[in-house]
Amino acid sequence: MKTPEGSVPVVSEPPARPLMIFDGDCRFCRLWIARWRQTTRGEVDYAASQEAAAMYPEIPAEAFRRSVQLVMPDGRVLSGAQAAFTARALGGRPSALWAYDKLTGFAPACEAGYRFVAGHRTIFSWLTRALWGVHVERPGFRIAHAVFLRLLGLIYLIAFASLWVQIDALAGSQGVLPVGHYLDAARAQLGPKRYWMLPTLCWLSASDWMLHALCGGGVLFSILLALGLLPALSAAVAWLLYLSLVVVCRLFTNFQWDALLLETGLLAILLAPLTLRSRVAGAPGPPRAVVWLLRWLLFRLMFASGVMKLASGDHTWWDLTALTSHYETQPLPHWVSWYAHQLPVWFHKMSCAVMFLVELGAPWLIAAPRRLRLGACAALLGLQALILATGNYGFFNLGAMLLCLLVVDDWVWPERWRTAPEGSGRRLPRLVLAPAAVVIAVLGLMELTWSFRMRIEWPAPLELARVWLSPLRSVNTYGLFADMTTERPEIIIEGSDDGERWLAYEFKWKPGDPAARPRLLVGHMPRLDWQMWFAALGGPRSSPWLALFMRRIQEGSPPVLAQLGRNPFPDHPPRHIRALIYRYHFTDASQRRDSAAWWRRELQGIVTNSSSQNR
Repeated sequence: MKTPEGSVPVVSEPPARPLMIFDGDCRFCRLWIARWRQTTRGEVDYAASQEAAAMYPEIPAEAFRRSVQLVMPDGRVLSGAQAAFTARALGGRPSALWAYDKLTGFAPACEAGYRFVAGHRTIFSWLTRALWGVHVERPGFRIAHAVFLRLLGLIYLIAFASLWVQIDALAGSQGVLPVGHYLDAARAQLGPKRYWMLPTLCWLSASDWMLHALCGGGVLFSILLALGLLPALSAAVAWLLYLSLVVVCRLFTNFQWDALLLETGLLAILLAPLTLRSRVAGAPGPPRAVVWLLRWLLFRLMFASGVMKLASGDHTWWDLTALTSHYETQPLPHWVSWYAHQLPVWFHKMSCAVMFLVELGAPWLIAAPRRLRLGACAALLGLQALILATGNYGFFNLGAMLLCLLVVDDWVWPERWRTAPEGSGRRLPRLVLAPAAVVIAVLGLMELTWSFRMRIEWPAPLELARVWLSPLRSVNTYGLFADMTTERPEIIIEGSDDGERWLAYEFKWKPGDPAARPRLLVGHMPRLDWQMWFAALGGPRSSPWLALFMRRIQEGSPPVLAQLGRNPFPDHPPRHIRALIYRYHFTDASQRRDSAAWWRRELQGIVTNSSSQNR
């Protein structure tokens, strides 16, 4: 075989195994040889030319300075791109060598590229250190995936515990939307299809006891997952229990953080090892396909958030003024939101521009060279931290930050974790992982295009798969605040015994009393408070549950009243109840100094009222 530089040399005393000889004085060469050692998977030996050149006098000294030399067991000596591709083929990656041998023009182009890089090693050494740092090896994520599973267990724990303290008020027999009535109607309308269309363990029992059992079981398996005990089983059971609750709580769990937790949880089942206990130090390597699926989820979550804002056509996003109203009009602002709202307009516009830069730019870098990848991770984490610091979004930001973890390779973690011997752990077989990964990736692409409001005619089998798998709620569309809310209507519920003196029911988290300080909470998701925000925006016709909620208040339902911050009728339910709508605004600094109030409000009218006939 000929190379572009002449005949292939032959050595008289070849090595027993392929030997790659490189310039040991070249920093650039030493960095990338570390990567090649991984690529060739122990099938190739390596030696610096300063040590090995004397063993092969047939190879000119200039050849070692010009390129790597691959000495084969049959005595042939390959150099340049051909040597690199041959070494890759020996490591089980033959595609580049096939192209080198078979495709016209490919070999000369590769050799020319190799000579260019070799002739400018100083520049490329600087670029390598700038983009990769001192670690150019193929990144590993053994530690990241083990920590990921434990932190997912903690987020599951927060989600289950948060829902548990509200479950009676939301879906219990005395709650706003009782699960028993819902499943009875589904049984009559759907027949046998109901088990797949509404996948929930509440088909076994729709009692309050079952709701508590699902929440309690979720807490238990969340703790097991956080401790690394029975990780695959714990991840699977936690996902199933949470899905069961999401199905029956309906609009109260129809949020993007619930969808994100279910999708992350499903992928975690594929990621978790089939062992009794998983350790962080010495964790076995994760399935790379599943790691990429979780990165794909992170990409869709963040990139779709940016694109949907622009695709909506909302002028406040295009002129960068959305944040001038966002902090006071978001669903559950807290006291830091008040301070953020007071910042000057130029700062809000700059913040909006930076947000778009992160949401639209950083996701593309999560597969980039190491330093760019870690920089993108830092930007995404910083954005989520700022959102967390200026608004109450339950465990949504925690879930988004968790996904960033699988962008962080093992070199970031403590050395004692990295150097621990890799443990053994069985995974789901490839016959299961491969088709599952393909289906989830394609369905995710379909959801991403719908996020962009694109209508693509997908093949019928894909459309059928999407419809068939949609009840699992585990491949979803993302993108919050596509249309910015620039005003804040707020519903205030009041009761009265005589129809003249009205007293307000205060919620724990949503705005009510203008003088009350907006409360900060992390993790907990007060679902009635959130739904009140939607009800105020759309009116009672778009929120028929509001009338049921007010009826429960008038009936004196203990679990519903327990979700409120203040019950002005502790001894008996009121005879009359009504809902008023106000327009709320944050006070400015001078108004707050004068009145000590965080909000100012103007009455807009009465939404609805009713009277009890039972007293």
